[in-house]
Amino acid sequence: MKEADQYRTYSVFASPFDPCPPQTVKRYVVPPNVTSPVQPPGLPQYDPFQALKMGTLWPAYYSPYHGRK
Repeated sequence: MKEADQYRTYSVFASPFDPCPPQTVKRYVVPPNVTSPVQPPGLPQYDPFQALKMGTLWPAYYSPYHGRK
């Protein structure tokens, strides 16, 4: 799963009387394990040191964290 596939967007209602500038579109992350809940056999694996760095053994289940901006 590519990183871009993990993001979803939705439209937000913006009132004409809202004093703040409207955010018309919001974005959220869908974890990879939600889109493929059953792990198929034979998935490629990271080597042990890379797996510890990434937080998962399988590249298909890796989801990067960028923090808040």
